[in-house]
Parts: sequence; structure tokens; C-alpha cells
Amino acid sequence: MTQPPGFEHHDKTLVCKLNKALYGLKQAPRAWYEKLHQALLHFGFLPSKCDHSLFVYQQTDVCLFALVYVDDILITGSSSPLIHDLINKLHNKFALKKLGKPEYFLGIEVKYQANGSLILTQTKYIRDLLVKVNMADSKGGVTTPMFSHCKLNKHGSDTMQDPTLYRSTVGALQYVTLTRPEIAFSVNKACQFMASPLDSHWSVVKRILRYLSGTSTYGLLLMPADPAHIFTLRAYSDSDWASDPDDRRSTSGSCIYFGPNLVSWSSKKQPLVCTVQC
Repeated sequence: MTQPPGFEHHDKTLVCKLNKALYGLKQAPRAWYEKLHQALLHFGFLPSKCDHSLFVYQQTDVCLFALVYVDDILITGSSSPLIHDLINKLHNKFALKKLGKPEYFLGIEVKYQANGSLILTQTKYIRDLLVKVNMADSKGGVTTPMFSHCKLNKHGSDTMQDPTLYRSTVGALQYVTLTRPEIAFSVNKACQFMASPLDSHWSVVKRILRYLSGTSTYGLLLMPADPAHIFTLRAYSDSDWASDPDDRRSTSGSCIYFGPNLVSWSSKKQPLVCTVQC
């Protein structure tokens, strides 16, 4: 940093002491998080052990959630008066701007239904991704993100000329899986060839993009639970058998439902297990 105008000093060995973090400095995000973290702790919130950006306030019959992403905050809970009280407390401590119900947050669009359901979509994010890879005019035309018997391996002579494009596109597709569970398996397969992608791998990625092009309005449905029924937690898991032609490892898939809603899903290659006898 240079000395501020009107406060120059000829001694170049002097340094400036910052009493307040400034935007643009490397430690600014951490300083902001620590300040917000301390404020939420003072209000009775506790950070989640699974996600440090999620803060939970819980009493006997009331629960509030505050989700933080840098300086964007989502607040929800079971008590509207407590939510407004929290907003007022934060407003007294920080300069806030209340934006009302969320409609677009971190690339995810929220659509409200008449029956109280929510549909989370990433239509704009997908369209921007298609423009980035010059596939904005793609008509879709495929009904599945991958062939049912598609076998990929890392050996081949058709090396992709632009591996950076492959990595950035597959990385963007990983974010799309937040609202599109059905492409989790296909994206997981594409992620396994980041180091040295081939043109055959890129063809698989383009098929995923063509599928998304025709289904960009699809999303994740979250329905209100029936209070007359007890909440249930259901988990389903399955795996193939030695499907990878390179290392003969299997791929596992799982999904978890909380009540009527899908809340967690994954598709990943099983770890390599070695048995050693001493």
C-alpha cells in the first residue's frame, strides 16, 4: 500500500497499523467472518459442526438458521417474530439491506408454488455455462446425461487440446449437481479424468451439457411436510461391481430423504482397500 494523500512521511521504514480491516486485503474476509461469528454467538447461535457457514439457534420449541456466504446471509426458522428480532439486532450492529424472500442466491433460483412448495433451479447458471462452451444454440435432444453402458478409461491417443476448458467445465457441472441430482453419476465419471482428459471424455461432458440444455428449467422440489405424520429419515444406497476398466474399483451411489424431500445425494468411486499381513 502507498501512504494516503496528505499524510506522506519521508521515512520509508515506517509501516501503517490498520485498526479496521479493508476490502481487498487478504485477511479481510477472515476478519469479517470473525466479527459476524462473534455477533451470532452473542445472539445465542452456534456454528454447525458439518458446515461452519451455518449457524443454528435452538430453544425448546423454536429453531432459527442463518446461512452465511461472505456478506450474503439467508435467515429462516420456525418463528417469524424471532427472525425479525434477529434482523433488527444485526442491523443495529452492521449496515444491512433487507431483500425480502430469496429469489436468486449464489446462482440458485427459488420459485414459490401455491401449495407452499419450493423449486430450486439453476436455469441462468446453466445458460451462462452453455454460452461459455459455445453450446448456447444446442437444441438438447438427449433424454439422459450419459449412455447406460458408457465405459471410460484414461488410456488413449486422442488427447484434448484444451484441458483447461475441460477442467473448468466439469468444475462448473459439479455446482449444478446442487439442484440436479440426476447428473451426479455422470459428473463424477467426468471428474475422474481431470489430469489428462481425452476427446472421448469431452464428448461425454458435451452430452451432459446437451441434456442440461433441454432440461434447464428442471430443479429440486422441496415440499412442506404433513404435520400429522412423523418425520422419517430414509437412505438408499447401491453400487456397481468393478466397473472401472482401469483399476477395477466400484462406484457407489446414495440418496437420503428427510420426510418427503431429498436432502443429500452422492456418487463416488469406492476407495482402494489393501490388506497387508505382517
